[in-house]
Amino acid sequence: MKSVLREPLVHFLGLGALLFLWFEWRGGSGPGSSRIAITPGLVEHLASGYARTWQRPPTEVELKGLIDDYVKEEIAAREAVGIGLDRDDTIIRRRLRQKLEFLVEDAVSSTPPTDAELTAWLEKHPQSFRAEPQVAFRQVYVSPQRRGASARAEAEKLLARLRAKGDDASTDRLGDPSMLPSEQPLEPLREVARSFGDDFAQELLAIEPGRWVGPVESPYGLHLVLVREKVAAAPPQLPEIRPMVEREVLAERRKRGLDALYERLLEKYTVTIEKPRTPPPPAASAGGGGTQ
Repeated sequence: MKSVLREPLVHFLGLGALLFLWFEWRGGSGPGSSRIAITPGLVEHLASGYARTWQRPPTEVELKGLIDDYVKEEIAAREAVGIGLDRDDTIIRRRLRQKLEFLVEDAVSSTPPTDAELTAWLEKHPQSFRAEPQVAFRQVYVSPQRRGASARAEAEKLLARLRAKGDDASTDRLGDPSMLPSEQPLEPLREVARSFGDDFAQELLAIEPGRWVGPVESPYGLHLVLVREKVAAAPPQLPEIRPMVEREVLAERRKRGLDALYERLLEKYTVTIEKPRTPPPPAASAGGGGTQ
């Protein structure tokens, strides 16, 4: 039963019922009618709108003014439609389409997605919210500017010393001064790339933790690196990202509802397209060259 309620056709039929109730609420006074009915529901709607704006209910005189203004607006709108002022007006057409689509979107979004629906969406889009890899490491910097042509050879000698001392080796007096951190706590790879560069960050993913390796190059020079910990990329659990997944599921549901609406409405119309006999002139190139 729940799966049936989520079908776009059911939403479309519900929209039709909403439109019918809307016109009934307005007293059956549609655009082609000469009757303007001010129903109790409409009066309550006008009064509540006033109260939201002014933080108090309207007086009798103010309420009469609201009703009179509504009647004038209704008359003006009907007369404008009657003489075709709404035709060929892009702004009005877009606004009417927007209001119609809002009704559909409200209808299909009224029921929150179930856990099963959210889980199915995540399984269908595994990369959408996948957490990126994380890495923690130590590094000793060797400056090519300071050491010149011997920088790589000296880095390899330094690497041998570090390996002999193990992963807890003190690095305070080793290498060259640098603004880069010698100890990098566990952080997403994009944060490492921000400090050390993309190539350096990607190379860390191939290094096994617990052993000094190098030299690893960065835009700044050479580094001897000991990876302490790596956390592989993995999809997060639904409770961690539920609001974001709900937003995506509702967006897909609204799109399906709108597609179903227009597919159903198109059955009422015959669309003919007459293309111009002569093709339009080619657009000017982006380079902006003058005509010859």
